Amino acid sequence: MPTQSGAFLSRGVSIKGSVKFQNGLFIDGEVEGTIDSTGTLTIGEHASIRGEIRTRSVKVRGTVEGNIFVTERCELQAGCTLRGDIEAPRLMVDENATFLGSAKVAMGKSLPA
Repeated sequence: MPTQSGAFLSRGVSIKGSVKFQNGLFIDGEVEGTIDSTGTLTIGEHASIRGEIRTRSVKVRGTVEGNIFVTERCELQAGCTLRGDIEAPRLMVDENATFLGSAKVAMGKSLPA
């Protein structure tokens, strides 16, 4: 669930286009387009994302079709499906996650924001 300073995109909501936010966002709906942020993104178990994600950190429980670029941490949790590539300084993959793509894990904040 979202933090106090975060926003919530609930199940049944669909967005086509760019999503931008600063602090935290919990998505449990559908997004087709880019997600760009300096904050923390949580993708709920019912969420479906089709597009590129660029953020500080992300936790994935739903489905993502697209590449993920983070400056801090990417976490693929149990039950999620990711079809795309990851660039992150830290990557955590649960044993029950599905990941079809490549991962570039490099220390430091030299990755594009």
